[in-house]
Amino acid sequence: MLPLADASETYTDIVTAVFSSTIAAKAWLATVAIALVVVQLLTASRMWGRLQRLIPFQVPGVARVHRWSGRVAFLFTLPVFFHCVFILGFQTPDARVTAHAVAGSFVYGVFAAKVLIVRSRRYPHWVPPVMGGTLAVVLTALWLTSSFWYFTNVRFGF
Repeated sequence: MLPLADASETYTDIVTAVFSSTIAAKAWLATVAIALVVVQLLTASRMWGRLQRLIPFQVPGVARVHRWSGRVAFLFTLPVFFHCVFILGFQTPDARVTAHAVAGSFVYGVFAAKVLIVRSRRYPHWVPPVMGGTLAVVLTALWLTSSFWYFTNVRFGF
């Protein structure tokens, strides 16, 4: 197993082969994840009986898109998670970074709770959409305090 310093050097080498920096990679990967969150919200709304005119597909197909877009979004968050936790760490130099660090501390707990609740039939019918919405809000807060900030204050580009 690689020591943490070697792992972060390997990560940096891999990421900078595609992106201009590790922070740029984090911003773009999180942006793909947030785009998939939009797909998640639209497909979930369709599965719960909303948006039938906007999304005229049958629920089983929409459910399949919902599951796979969620899986892919989760995969796109993993390198972002690695970067935030093992390279940057928990920081609180200003309100934006503090809000980002706190939201980041909750995201995978909310994700795990959402997945467990969706797979169980013991909860009232309103609980899964609330948990999905909560996850979408946390991910949006993370994106706004990181990627959006990066694109509007640092630079826009690969």
